[in-house]
Amino acid sequence: MQLVKRDFTQRYVGSAAGWFWGVIHPIVLLASYYFVFGVCLKNPTPNYPLVLITSMLPWLLFSETVTRSATSLVEQANLITKTVFPAEIVPLAIFLSSLLSHMIAVSLVLVATVVYLRHLNPGVLLLPVFVMLLGLFAVGIGWIAASLQVYLRDTAQLLTVALTFWLWVTPIFIAEDKFPHKVRFLIALNPLAYIVRPYREMLMGSNLPAWHDMAIAAMFCGGTFLVGGMFFRYMKSGFADVL
Repeated sequence: MQLVKRDFTQRYVGSAAGWFWGVIHPIVLLASYYFVFGVCLKNPTPNYPLVLITSMLPWLLFSETVTRSATSLVEQANLITKTVFPAEIVPLAIFLSSLLSHMIAVSLVLVATVVYLRHLNPGVLLLPVFVMLLGLFAVGIGWIAASLQVYLRDTAQLLTVALTFWLWVTPIFIAEDKFPHKVRFLIALNPLAYIVRPYREMLMGSNLPAWHDMAIAAMFCGGTFLVGGMFFRYMKSGFADVL
């Protein structure tokens, strides 16, 4: 909890707006995407701004956690090399710190849903389940990226490239039925697709998330968390020497 508190406060230390920048940045990003897809390309999807923001929320939490986790061990080298410190909790603390901003954004989206759509889906009570699954997946990927970055300093750059491609094969800006048939298998193999869909349904729909989405997400996310944890523990023995 001390790591989470320090990480959250240091990101905005000395800033006049403080933690509010954690809301401003995604809003500006979403406004830019809406201008391109909703205004310029005239996407016909009803309530497209809400569709876009509810789909982007899990992606923003995931990408921020993974991107910052990749360099976290190198940045915390003094802590890891000079003390008996469980390095595994660094990416976890980054996720929890990012989750604070995520919760603020989700609260604003819920208010917008009530104001513009005049309803609130009771299925939103299941949102913590998908947040937990997303956390398992993000931390698992973060452990792998962080341990590789210690030995291969190009990992963070390669991860940025991979996330750019990953964003566009996740059904956020484009509906799944608009993807060409030849590439739809990428969505089926994309764990985030099974989290983005339920997020969208819980925040602005009227039905409960599909149970098969939850089951597949649990399989992908739980497996990634376990593999990431084992990989991290295997690589951990050489961290102090390399750092």
